[in-house]
Amino acid sequence: MARLTSADHAAIDARLAPVDAELRDRYPGDRPDRQPVHTVYVPADRVTVDLVPAWGAAALAALRDHPPAPYPPELDQRVRAKLAREPIEDLRIDVEDGYGVRDDAGEDADLRAAAHAVTTARAAGAAPPWVGLRIKCLEAATRRRAIRSLDLFLDACGGPPAGFVVTLPKVSHPAQVAAMADICDRLEQAYGLADQTLRFEIQIETPAAVLAADGSATVARLIGASAGRCTGLHFGTYDYGTACGVAADYLSMDHPSSDHAKAVMQVAAAGTGVRLSDGSTNVLPVGAADAVRAAWRRHADLVRRSLRNGFYQGWDLHPAQLPTRFAATYGFYRDGREQAVARLGAYLARRAGGILDEPATARALARFLLRGLDCGALDPPETGFARAELVALASPFPAHQEA
Repeated sequence: MARLTSADHAAIDARLAPVDAELRDRYPGDRPDRQPVHTVYVPADRVTVDLVPAWGAAALAALRDHPPAPYPPELDQRVRAKLAREPIEDLRIDVEDGYGVRDDAGEDADLRAAAHAVTTARAAGAAPPWVGLRIKCLEAATRRRAIRSLDLFLDACGGPPAGFVVTLPKVSHPAQVAAMADICDRLEQAYGLADQTLRFEIQIETPAAVLAADGSATVARLIGASAGRCTGLHFGTYDYGTACGVAADYLSMDHPSSDHAKAVMQVAAAGTGVRLSDGSTNVLPVGAADAVRAAWRRHADLVRRSLRNGFYQGWDLHPAQLPTRFAATYGFYRDGREQAVARLGAYLARRAGGILDEPATARALARFLLRGLDCGALDPPETGFARAELVALASPFPAHQEA
Protein backbone atom coordinates (compact mmCIF):
# COMPACT_ATOMS: atom_id res chain seq x y z
CA MET A 1 0.00 0.00 0.00
CA ALA A 2 1.30 3.45 -0.90
CA ARG A 3 2.37 5.37 2.20
CA LEU A 4 2.59 8.90 0.78
CA THR A 5 -0.56 11.00 1.00
CA SER A 6 -2.11 13.43 -1.46
CA ALA A 7 -0.60 16.18 0.67
CA ASP A 8 2.86 14.73 0.07
CA HIS A 9 2.27 14.69 -3.68
CA ALA A 10 0.95 18.25 -3.56
CA ALA A 11 4.05 19.40 -1.69
CA ILE A 12 6.35 17.92 -4.35
CA ASP A 13 4.20 19.40 -7.13
CA ALA A 14 4.44 22.83 -5.49
CA ARG A 15 8.19 22.49 -5.09
CA LEU A 16 8.73 21.63 -8.75
CA ALA A 17 6.08 23.93 -10.27
CA PRO A 18 8.58 26.73 -11.05
CA VAL A 19 10.92 24.22 -12.70
CA ASP A 20 8.04 22.76 -14.71
CA ALA A 21 7.15 26.24 -15.97
CA GLU A 22 10.76 27.07 -16.80
CA LEU A 23 11.24 23.86 -18.76
CA ARG A 24 8.00 24.33 -20.70
CA ASP A 25 9.04 27.86 -21.62
CA ARG A 26 12.62 27.03 -22.51
CA TYR A 27 12.05 23.74 -24.32
CA PRO A 28 8.78 23.89 -26.28
CA GLY A 29 10.06 21.33 -28.79
CA ASP A 30 10.73 21.42 -32.52
CA ARG A 31 8.66 23.78 -34.63
CA PRO A 32 6.24 21.93 -36.94
CA ASP A 33 6.56 24.25 -39.94
CA ARG A 34 8.85 23.69 -42.93
CA GLN A 35 12.52 24.58 -42.58
CA PRO A 36 14.37 25.80 -45.69
CA VAL A 37 17.20 23.54 -46.82
CA HIS A 38 19.45 26.49 -47.55
CA THR A 39 19.98 30.22 -47.25
CA VAL A 40 21.30 32.09 -50.28
CA TYR A 41 23.33 35.19 -49.47
CA VAL A 42 23.29 37.96 -52.08
CA PRO A 43 24.86 41.43 -51.58
CA ALA A 44 22.20 44.15 -51.45
CA ASP A 45 23.43 45.87 -54.59
CA ARG A 46 22.94 42.65 -56.61
CA VAL A 47 19.34 41.96 -55.61
CA THR A 48 17.04 42.31 -58.62
CA VAL A 49 13.40 41.59 -59.34
CA ASP A 50 14.35 38.54 -61.42
CA LEU A 51 16.99 37.24 -59.00
CA VAL A 52 15.23 33.95 -58.19
CA PRO A 53 14.47 32.83 -61.78
CA ALA A 54 17.92 34.07 -62.85
CA TRP A 55 19.61 31.83 -60.27
CA GLY A 56 17.48 28.90 -61.39
CA ALA A 57 18.38 29.49 -65.03
CA ALA A 58 22.08 29.76 -64.15
CA ALA A 59 21.92 26.50 -62.19
CA LEU A 60 20.29 24.72 -65.13
CA ALA A 61 22.89 26.20 -67.46
CA ALA A 62 25.66 24.79 -65.28
CA LEU A 63 24.11 21.33 -65.64
CA ARG A 64 23.86 21.82 -69.39
CA ASP A 65 27.44 23.02 -69.77
CA HIS A 66 29.08 20.34 -67.60
CA PRO A 67 27.41 16.98 -68.27
CA PRO A 68 26.76 14.47 -66.93
CA ALA A 69 24.76 15.74 -63.97
CA PRO A 70 26.60 15.36 -60.64
CA TYR A 71 23.98 13.04 -59.16
CA PRO A 72 22.21 9.74 -59.99
CA PRO A 73 19.86 9.81 -63.02
CA GLU A 74 16.83 8.98 -60.88
CA LEU A 75 17.13 12.39 -59.19
CA ASP A 76 17.38 14.40 -62.40
CA GLN A 77 13.71 15.18 -63.01
CA ARG A 78 13.13 16.14 -59.37
CA VAL A 79 16.19 18.43 -59.25
CA ARG A 80 15.46 20.15 -62.55
CA ALA A 81 11.84 20.72 -61.59
CA LYS A 82 12.98 22.32 -58.33
CA LEU A 83 15.46 24.59 -60.11
CA ALA A 84 12.72 25.74 -62.48
CA ARG A 85 10.06 26.18 -59.78
CA GLU A 86 11.80 27.32 -56.58
CA PRO A 87 15.60 27.54 -56.90
CA ILE A 88 15.98 29.74 -53.82
CA GLU A 89 14.10 28.86 -50.65
CA ASP A 90 15.53 31.43 -48.25
CA LEU A 91 17.11 34.66 -49.54
CA ARG A 92 19.30 36.76 -47.30
CA ILE A 93 20.00 40.28 -48.54
CA ASP A 94 23.48 41.07 -47.30
CA VAL A 95 24.89 44.39 -46.12
CA GLU A 96 27.62 42.77 -44.05
CA ASP A 97 30.76 40.90 -45.17
CA GLY A 98 29.48 39.92 -48.61
CA TYR A 99 28.56 43.55 -49.25
CA GLY A 100 31.50 45.33 -47.67
CA VAL A 101 31.83 48.87 -46.37
CA ARG A 102 30.10 51.57 -48.40
CA ASP A 103 29.26 55.17 -47.63
CA ASP A 104 25.94 55.74 -45.91
CA ALA A 105 24.24 57.17 -48.98
CA GLY A 106 25.28 54.18 -51.08
CA GLU A 107 24.06 51.62 -48.55
CA ASP A 108 20.81 53.50 -48.08
CA ALA A 109 20.20 53.50 -51.84
CA ASP A 110 21.05 49.82 -52.21
CA LEU A 111 18.70 48.88 -49.39
CA ARG A 112 15.83 50.82 -50.91
CA ALA A 113 16.46 49.24 -54.32
CA ALA A 114 16.64 45.76 -52.79
CA ALA A 115 13.40 46.36 -50.89
CA HIS A 116 11.70 47.48 -54.11
CA ALA A 117 12.98 44.36 -55.90
CA VAL A 118 11.68 42.07 -53.15
CA THR A 119 8.23 43.65 -52.95
CA THR A 120 7.89 43.71 -56.76
CA ALA A 121 8.96 40.08 -57.03
CA ARG A 122 6.54 39.11 -54.28
CA ALA A 123 3.66 40.79 -56.10
CA ALA A 124 4.64 38.95 -59.29
CA GLY A 125 4.88 35.58 -57.55
CA ALA A 126 8.64 35.41 -58.16
CA ALA A 127 9.91 35.78 -54.59
CA PRO A 128 11.25 32.94 -52.42
CA PRO A 129 9.19 31.68 -49.45
CA TRP A 130 11.60 33.30 -46.97
CA VAL A 131 13.55 36.52 -47.25
CA GLY A 132 15.63 38.44 -44.74
CA LEU A 133 18.36 40.97 -44.17
CA ARG A 134 21.83 40.40 -42.76
CA ILE A 135 22.78 43.65 -41.07
CA LYS A 136 26.18 44.61 -39.73
CA CYS A 137 27.06 43.56 -36.20
CA LEU A 138 26.20 45.48 -33.03
CA GLU A 139 29.79 46.26 -32.10
CA ALA A 140 30.43 49.96 -31.54
CA ALA A 141 31.93 50.71 -34.97
CA THR A 142 28.94 49.43 -36.97
CA ARG A 143 26.05 49.53 -34.49
CA ARG A 144 24.28 52.64 -35.72
CA ARG A 145 24.70 51.59 -39.34
CA ALA A 146 23.21 48.17 -38.54
CA ILE A 147 20.13 49.66 -36.89
CA ARG A 148 19.67 52.24 -39.63
CA SER A 149 19.87 49.59 -42.36
CA LEU A 150 17.14 47.49 -40.77
CA ASP A 151 14.95 50.53 -40.18
CA LEU A 152 15.34 51.81 -43.75
CA PHE A 153 14.68 48.39 -45.27
CA LEU A 154 11.46 47.97 -43.30
CA ASP A 155 10.38 51.46 -44.30
CA ALA A 156 11.10 50.82 -47.97
CA CYS A 157 9.17 47.53 -47.87
CA GLY A 158 6.24 49.09 -46.05
CA GLY A 159 6.85 46.71 -43.16
CA PRO A 160 8.42 43.27 -42.98
CA PRO A 161 7.87 41.05 -46.05
CA ALA A 162 6.31 37.63 -45.57
CA GLY A 163 8.78 35.15 -44.09
CA PHE A 164 11.08 37.96 -42.96
CA VAL A 165 13.98 37.37 -40.57
CA VAL A 166 17.01 39.43 -39.57
CA THR A 167 20.47 37.88 -39.40
CA LEU A 168 22.66 39.24 -36.61
CA PRO A 169 26.34 38.52 -37.34
CA LYS A 170 29.49 38.33 -35.22
CA VAL A 171 27.71 37.98 -31.89
CA SER A 172 30.15 37.80 -28.96
CA HIS A 173 28.02 38.48 -25.88
CA PRO A 174 24.44 37.87 -24.67
CA ALA A 175 24.02 41.61 -24.13
CA GLN A 176 24.23 42.12 -27.90
CA VAL A 177 21.39 39.66 -28.37
CA ALA A 178 19.32 41.37 -25.67
CA ALA A 179 19.96 44.69 -27.43
CA MET A 180 18.78 43.17 -30.73
CA ALA A 181 15.58 42.04 -29.03
CA ASP A 182 15.10 45.59 -27.76
CA ILE A 183 15.71 46.99 -31.26
CA CYS A 184 13.01 44.68 -32.62
CA ASP A 185 10.61 45.79 -29.90
CA ARG A 186 11.24 49.47 -30.65
CA LEU A 187 10.80 48.93 -34.40
CA GLU A 188 7.54 47.05 -33.83
CA GLN A 189 6.24 50.01 -31.86
CA ALA A 190 7.46 52.48 -34.49
CA TYR A 191 5.83 50.56 -37.36
CA GLY A 192 2.69 49.55 -35.51
CA LEU A 193 3.52 45.83 -35.69
CA ALA A 194 2.29 43.12 -33.36
CA ASP A 195 4.62 41.93 -30.61
CA GLN A 196 7.13 39.28 -31.76
CA THR A 197 6.59 40.08 -35.44
CA LEU A 198 10.31 40.72 -35.90
CA ARG A 199 12.53 37.70 -35.34
CA PHE A 200 16.23 37.11 -35.90
CA GLU A 201 18.93 34.51 -36.39
CA ILE A 202 22.20 34.56 -34.49
CA GLN A 203 25.38 33.88 -36.40
CA ILE A 204 27.88 31.84 -34.42
CA GLU A 205 31.18 32.94 -35.90
CA THR A 206 33.29 34.13 -32.98
CA PRO A 207 34.92 31.94 -30.31
CA ALA A 208 33.32 34.11 -27.61
CA ALA A 209 29.91 33.04 -28.90
CA VAL A 210 30.83 29.44 -28.01
CA LEU A 211 33.00 29.84 -24.92
CA ALA A 212 32.89 32.95 -22.72
CA ALA A 213 35.90 34.54 -21.04
CA ASP A 214 34.98 32.89 -17.74
CA GLY A 215 34.93 29.45 -19.36
CA SER A 216 31.15 29.10 -19.47
CA ALA A 217 29.29 28.01 -22.60
CA THR A 218 27.79 31.07 -24.31
CA VAL A 219 25.38 29.72 -26.92
CA ALA A 220 22.57 28.78 -24.54
CA ARG A 221 22.84 32.22 -22.92
CA LEU A 222 22.49 33.85 -26.35
CA ILE A 223 19.22 32.03 -26.95
CA GLY A 224 17.99 32.99 -23.49
CA ALA A 225 18.81 36.66 -24.07
CA SER A 226 16.69 36.84 -27.24
CA ALA A 227 13.34 37.21 -25.42
CA GLY A 228 11.92 34.45 -27.63
CA ARG A 229 12.86 36.20 -30.88
CA CYS A 230 15.73 33.91 -31.93
CA THR A 231 14.63 31.56 -34.71
CA GLY A 232 17.97 30.05 -35.66
CA LEU A 233 21.69 29.64 -35.08
CA HIS A 234 23.76 29.93 -38.25
CA PHE A 235 27.39 28.86 -38.27
CA GLY A 236 29.97 31.15 -39.88
CA THR A 237 32.65 28.80 -41.20
CA TYR A 238 35.37 31.23 -42.22
CA ASP A 239 35.12 33.90 -39.55
CA TYR A 240 35.04 31.25 -36.84
CA GLY A 241 37.92 29.18 -38.17
CA THR A 242 40.06 32.25 -38.77
CA ALA A 243 39.42 33.51 -35.25
CA CYS A 244 40.49 30.10 -33.93
CA GLY A 245 43.79 30.37 -35.81
CA VAL A 246 43.10 27.80 -38.53
CA ALA A 247 45.27 28.33 -41.63
CA ALA A 248 43.39 29.58 -44.68
CA ASP A 249 43.89 26.38 -46.70
CA TYR A 250 42.17 24.35 -43.97
CA LEU A 251 39.17 26.54 -43.25
CA SER A 252 36.14 24.35 -43.90
CA MET A 253 32.82 23.11 -42.59
CA ASP A 254 34.37 19.77 -41.63
CA HIS A 255 37.40 21.10 -39.73
CA PRO A 256 37.49 19.85 -36.09
CA SER A 257 37.14 23.40 -34.76
CA SER A 258 33.95 23.81 -36.80
CA ASP A 259 32.59 20.50 -35.59
CA HIS A 260 33.19 21.48 -31.95
CA ALA A 261 31.35 24.77 -32.31
CA LYS A 262 28.45 23.13 -34.10
CA ALA A 263 28.18 20.40 -31.46
CA VAL A 264 27.81 23.11 -28.81
CA MET A 265 25.20 24.88 -30.95
CA GLN A 266 23.29 21.63 -31.37
CA VAL A 267 23.10 20.90 -27.65
CA ALA A 268 22.16 24.50 -26.79
CA ALA A 269 19.34 24.59 -29.34
CA ALA A 270 17.93 21.10 -28.72
CA GLY A 271 14.27 21.22 -27.79
CA THR A 272 14.08 25.03 -27.91
CA GLY A 273 12.52 25.39 -31.36
CA VAL A 274 15.63 27.32 -32.46
CA ARG A 275 16.84 25.83 -35.74
CA LEU A 276 20.37 25.16 -36.91
CA SER A 277 22.13 26.02 -40.13
CA ASP A 278 25.56 24.89 -41.17
CA GLY A 279 27.87 27.27 -43.00
CA SER A 280 29.13 27.40 -46.56
CA THR A 281 31.97 26.28 -48.75
CA ASN A 282 33.82 28.88 -50.79
CA VAL A 283 34.96 26.26 -53.31
CA LEU A 284 32.67 27.29 -56.15
CA PRO A 285 31.74 25.20 -59.21
CA VAL A 286 33.13 27.62 -61.79
CA GLY A 287 35.85 27.56 -64.42
CA ALA A 288 37.10 24.51 -66.29
CA ALA A 289 35.03 21.33 -66.32
CA ASP A 290 37.38 19.48 -63.97
CA ALA A 291 37.20 22.30 -61.42
CA VAL A 292 33.41 22.44 -61.64
CA ARG A 293 33.04 18.71 -61.12
CA ALA A 294 35.50 18.68 -58.21
CA ALA A 295 33.60 21.52 -56.55
CA TRP A 296 30.31 19.71 -57.08
CA ARG A 297 31.68 16.57 -55.42
CA ARG A 298 32.98 18.57 -52.49
CA HIS A 299 29.73 20.47 -52.03
CA ALA A 300 27.59 17.33 -52.24
CA ASP A 301 29.79 15.56 -49.67
CA LEU A 302 29.53 18.49 -47.26
CA VAL A 303 25.75 18.77 -47.63
CA ARG A 304 25.30 15.05 -46.93
CA ARG A 305 27.67 15.30 -43.97
CA SER A 306 25.67 18.18 -42.50
CA LEU A 307 22.44 16.23 -42.89
CA ARG A 308 23.91 13.17 -41.21
CA ASN A 309 25.00 15.39 -38.31
CA GLY A 310 21.53 16.89 -37.84
CA PHE A 311 22.09 20.21 -39.63
CA TYR A 312 19.26 20.41 -42.15
CA GLN A 313 20.09 23.81 -43.60
CA GLY A 314 23.23 25.46 -45.00
CA TRP A 315 24.43 28.45 -46.96
CA ASP A 316 24.82 28.61 -50.74
CA LEU A 317 26.84 31.35 -52.39
CA HIS A 318 26.59 30.63 -56.14
CA PRO A 319 23.85 29.42 -58.53
CA ALA A 320 25.94 26.43 -59.61
CA GLN A 321 25.83 25.10 -56.04
CA LEU A 322 22.06 24.65 -56.24
CA PRO A 323 22.07 21.37 -58.23
CA THR A 324 24.22 19.63 -55.62
CA ARG A 325 22.34 21.24 -52.72
CA PHE A 326 19.02 19.80 -53.86
CA ALA A 327 20.39 16.53 -55.23
CA ALA A 328 22.32 15.75 -52.03
CA THR A 329 19.32 16.67 -49.90
CA TYR A 330 16.88 14.63 -51.97
CA GLY A 331 19.25 11.68 -52.08
CA PHE A 332 19.63 11.74 -48.30
CA TYR A 333 15.90 11.36 -47.71
CA ARG A 334 15.24 9.00 -50.58
CA ASP A 335 18.05 6.69 -49.51
CA GLY A 336 16.64 6.47 -46.00
CA ARG A 337 12.94 6.41 -46.87
CA GLU A 338 12.36 2.68 -47.19
CA GLN A 339 14.02 1.78 -43.91
CA ALA A 340 12.33 4.66 -42.06
CA VAL A 341 8.87 3.57 -43.27
CA ALA A 342 9.54 -0.07 -42.35
CA ARG A 343 10.90 0.75 -38.90
CA LEU A 344 8.05 3.10 -38.10
CA GLY A 345 5.51 0.53 -39.25
CA ALA A 346 7.14 -2.15 -37.10
CA TYR A 347 7.16 0.17 -34.11
CA LEU A 348 3.45 0.93 -34.45
CA ALA A 349 2.60 -2.74 -34.92
CA ARG A 350 4.84 -3.68 -31.97
CA ARG A 351 6.62 -6.14 -34.21
CA ALA A 352 10.04 -7.43 -33.26
CA GLY A 353 12.69 -6.77 -35.89
CA GLY A 354 16.39 -6.30 -36.33
CA ILE A 355 16.20 -2.89 -34.61
CA LEU A 356 14.31 -2.35 -31.36
CA ASP A 357 12.94 1.18 -31.69
CA GLU A 358 11.51 3.13 -28.79
CA PRO A 359 9.38 6.33 -28.66
CA ALA A 360 12.39 8.63 -29.09
CA THR A 361 13.57 6.90 -32.27
CA ALA A 362 9.99 6.71 -33.54
CA ARG A 363 9.88 10.50 -33.22
CA ALA A 364 13.15 10.75 -35.14
CA LEU A 365 11.82 8.47 -37.89
CA ALA A 366 8.62 10.51 -38.21
CA ARG A 367 10.57 13.77 -38.32
CA PHE A 368 12.84 12.33 -41.00
CA LEU A 369 9.86 11.52 -43.21
CA LEU A 370 8.25 14.92 -42.55
CA ARG A 371 11.45 16.72 -43.52
CA GLY A 372 11.63 14.63 -46.67
CA LEU A 373 8.07 15.65 -47.54
CA ASP A 374 8.60 19.32 -46.74
CA CYS A 375 11.71 19.71 -48.87
CA GLY A 376 10.23 17.88 -51.86
CA ALA A 377 12.44 14.81 -51.67
CA LEU A 378 9.47 12.53 -51.00
CA ASP A 379 5.94 12.43 -52.35
CA PRO A 380 3.10 11.80 -49.86
CA PRO A 381 2.34 8.23 -51.02
CA GLU A 382 5.99 7.27 -50.48
CA THR A 383 5.91 7.80 -46.72
CA GLY A 384 3.30 5.12 -46.04
CA PHE A 385 1.56 7.34 -43.48
CA ALA A 386 -0.82 10.27 -43.53
CA ARG A 387 0.88 13.55 -42.72
CA ALA A 388 -1.31 14.04 -39.64
CA GLU A 389 -0.12 10.71 -38.27
CA LEU A 390 3.52 11.62 -38.86
CA VAL A 391 2.99 14.96 -37.11
CA ALA A 392 1.46 13.18 -34.12
CA LEU A 393 4.33 10.68 -34.00
CA ALA A 394 6.90 13.47 -34.23
CA SER A 395 5.44 15.18 -31.16
CA PRO A 396 7.37 14.86 -27.87
CA PHE A 397 4.27 13.14 -26.46
CA PRO A 398 2.80 11.09 -29.33
CA ALA A 399 -0.48 9.29 -28.82
CA HIS A 400 1.26 6.00 -29.67
CA GLN A 401 3.85 6.39 -26.91
CA GLU A 402 3.69 3.66 -24.31
CA ALA A 403 3.14 4.59 -20.70
